Amino acid sequence: MGIWFGSARTLAVAGVLASTGGAVVGARNLLTGQAEQARSVIPKALDIPPRADGVYAPGGAPVGRWERGVEVGLHVMVFGDSMATGYGCRNADDVPGALIARGLADRSGHLVRLSTKAIVGATSKGLTSQVDAMLVAGAPPDVAVIMIGANDVTSLNGIGPSARRLGAAVRRLRASGTAVVVGTCPDFGVVTAIPQPLRWTARSLGLRLAGAQAAETRAAGGLPVPIAALLNSPFLAEPERLFSADRYHPSAAGYALIAGHLLPSACVALGETMPELVWARDPVTAVATPLDRLTRLLRRRPAGVPEIGVQPTG
Repeated sequence: MGIWFGSARTLAVAGVLASTGGAVVGARNLLTGQAEQARSVIPKALDIPPRADGVYAPGGAPVGRWERGVEVGLHVMVFGDSMATGYGCRNADDVPGALIARGLADRSGHLVRLSTKAIVGATSKGLTSQVDAMLVAGAPPDVAVIMIGANDVTSLNGIGPSARRLGAAVRRLRASGTAVVVGTCPDFGVVTAIPQPLRWTARSLGLRLAGAQAAETRAAGGLPVPIAALLNSPFLAEPERLFSADRYHPSAAGYALIAGHLLPSACVALGETMPELVWARDPVTAVATPLDRLTRLLRRRPAGVPEIGVQPTG
């Protein structure tokens, strides 16, 4: 997620709540005040997320350093915002990219390289430069995981343009032969640090953006994963466990749930672009790893939450 309701203009959205002059001004003033309140409660993102890039081996072996010439079976690259970086985690093993890379290594039996291009605070406007950085760095990855959207909501970048920018990034990645999985905009409705009705306004915009992102992702040949729909219930049920200390970004346990939905979708996407890969039915782990904790968390999912990899329609 993003961290700021970037300016007072964010709450001009109050216009959708009222129909005439005085009511519009009153609603705008109310939401502007609530944005200031949210900024005072939610600290600005200053920490540097743990760096998890490296080479992951099957069975939970220590992460190796990647150097040119090191042969790997798969290369996964993560794009997006602070949620994609794992902001809120204390350990590199707990960031979503690490969990996905570890899961791919265990399921495929191959060495998996993880590279992260995501940047804290990024919006869809930054995806172009992130993909550019990928092309400069070397060969394109086998699979890309994108998480973006929250900062587009708080910056009022516009639902249509934001979704189209995501679609353009997915198209560029697919044109390079990369399988693409997109975690669409999260649900602001679970962030109780944001007061009402500001939270309702942000949630409404976020869900509309998520729907537009899913449509653009499919049209561009990617696989969307509805983060908001899949994780609303568990985050509402266990906010103390699933949110980090800032009450805004996920905790390690929250990121484990997110990765648990992105991982099987990555397997599906890779199965289409690399049909020669044979995926293990269950991960083979010699020692306890973050993937084991992820599996246990998913087995305890609240009632009504779909199985991992299941994408609700509509």
